Amino acid sequence: MALSPDGTRVVSGSEDSTLRLWDAMTGASIGIPMEGHPYSVTCVAFSPDGTRIVSGSYYSTLRLWDGVTGANMGILMKGHTDGVSCVAFSPDGTRIVSGSRDSTLRLWDSVTGVCIGNPIEGHSSSVTYVAFSPDGTRIVSGSEDSTLWLWDSETGVRIGSPMEGHTYGVSCVSFSPDGTRIASGSGGSTLRLWDGLASGGIKNPMKEPINLVKCATFSTDGIRSVSGSEDSTLWLWDGVTGACIGNLMKGPVNLVTCVTFSPDGTRIVSGSEDSTLQLWDGTTGASMGISMKGHTSGVSCVAFSPDGTRIVSGSRDSTLRLWDSVTGAAIGGPTPGHFAAVTCVAFSLNGIRIVSGSYDYTLRLWDDVV
Repeated sequence: MALSPDGTRVVSGSEDSTLRLWDAMTGASIGIPMEGHPYSVTCVAFSPDGTRIVSGSYYSTLRLWDGVTGANMGILMKGHTDGVSCVAFSPDGTRIVSGSRDSTLRLWDSVTGVCIGNPIEGHSSSVTYVAFSPDGTRIVSGSEDSTLWLWDSETGVRIGSPMEGHTYGVSCVSFSPDGTRIASGSGGSTLRLWDGLASGGIKNPMKEPINLVKCATFSTDGIRSVSGSEDSTLWLWDGVTGACIGNLMKGPVNLVTCVTFSPDGTRIVSGSEDSTLQLWDGTTGASMGISMKGHTSGVSCVAFSPDGTRIVSGSRDSTLRLWDSVTGAAIGGPTPGHFAAVTCVAFSLNGIRIVSGSYDYTLRLWDDVV
């Protein structure tokens, strides 16, 4: 699922091989199902201007769609020899990068769909993540082979050496807002910080004894990062040096499934398999002593409203809950509607509505004052 840059449309991809475009204000479907892929849709992304959508498929192809109407643009992008696992537009919208289970990346012209250059080779296993740097000059890729690679986005040429240090597949990657650092998480009990510019070498490994890293993110200003782990702990890190800030953040009794900073970076909210959410100080990592209880199964996703006053959470109990981000008090009751686990939630840019996606193959639109 992806939200258009202006917040007016949502696109979803499904195992039934189709995409659907939705009005983010009303929840109404825009046009008919977007058909063209023969197998499951594995990834989708809007162009920065919202006029185009790219989708990747388990069948190894990508397709381009009109981002306003959902119409098939008749452009089939062939080149990978196995399923497409991840895709991203460049910040200026002129190029697309895709990663595949064939262990390669491909660069594409986002208007014509023509492949730019040869396959970008280096990984020895499935590519799990791709992203452009904020200025569009570099691409970072993570793989099940436990490495990250940095590439020149114009030529596809490798920059520096492979970023080695993880012992298991890379599970999450993020550029800092200024593009100078990269944070990555792995199943090998590590979160690592890397030079995001030229060398590709380790800037500083984050060596605290954490278990499988399930989630990680930078604060909006890029000064701090937070990671959540399978061993029920969170760690706060200096986003520049990689040093651990404060003490171990331990609150939930089960693995941490999702974590995010408030827009101003002063608070962190985490969700856990024990069905609770916890609030933390975003500067020191100290617990704020607020446990938000209401879900009856694990919390799968969480988001702050743009003004930072509210939190929405989605759960495997098939409901969403809205919370006061200062007091932790529940706002209203659970929002029934989905018939399976809620997998993703997001506020509209103006904070008026919430969109949710679920394993029941549907998206739902909610007023955030439910």
